[in-house]
Amino acid sequence: MLEIVQAGGWVMLPIIVGSILAFAIIIERLWTLQERRVLPPNLSKEVWALVKDDSLSRKQIETLNDSSPLGQILAAGLNNRHRNREVMKESIEDTGRHVVHELNRYLNSLGTIAAISPLLGLLGTVIGMVNVFAAITTHGVGDPGILAGGISEALITTAAGLCVAIPSLIGYRYLRGRIDALVVQMEREALTLVESLLRKQYLDTLESNTMTAVNGDQ
Repeated sequence: MLEIVQAGGWVMLPIIVGSILAFAIIIERLWTLQERRVLPPNLSKEVWALVKDDSLSRKQIETLNDSSPLGQILAAGLNNRHRNREVMKESIEDTGRHVVHELNRYLNSLGTIAAISPLLGLLGTVIGMVNVFAAITTHGVGDPGILAGGISEALITTAAGLCVAIPSLIGYRYLRGRIDALVVQMEREALTLVESLLRKQYLDTLESNTMTAVNGDQ
């Protein structure tokens, strides 16, 4: 393996660094973007149970905010649960943008690695061919060993660049798809919470008006 790296020349160094970074990003994102970490099961039901019982405290909302990305979005809505629909939706959307930004962390770097790795391989190919022609100019075509060094450098860097780019691109596309799916689910949960809070506001107001009217008649 070391001989192959040495034969590829200095261009192999950034390709190897890119492969290490790509692998680390993919593993880290796969761990972070697990559904149970982003969308804890039954979280919305637990939150709504507290809302219905009017037992939701400021500390519980802060704990919810720190628990998960979905928790951050739900906490934003709960902090404004006594406000109108527009305020609740705006707070949820603002928080959602920050959450999506966090979910997409490092993906631009992964996409960049997938894009530049073949270019680095192509650069190694060009350098290898330049070395081939330089050897031909200096020594002629009589010694195949001299020419083989430049040709092997060209082929090795091209192959190495593609070996890094292909899995990096697959990982990038897969992770983007997973994030899109998680975002859709979080939007659904947030919308359900908003509608439920508004319905509760309406029922509480209706009940309060009814009690006021009854007390007034008495």
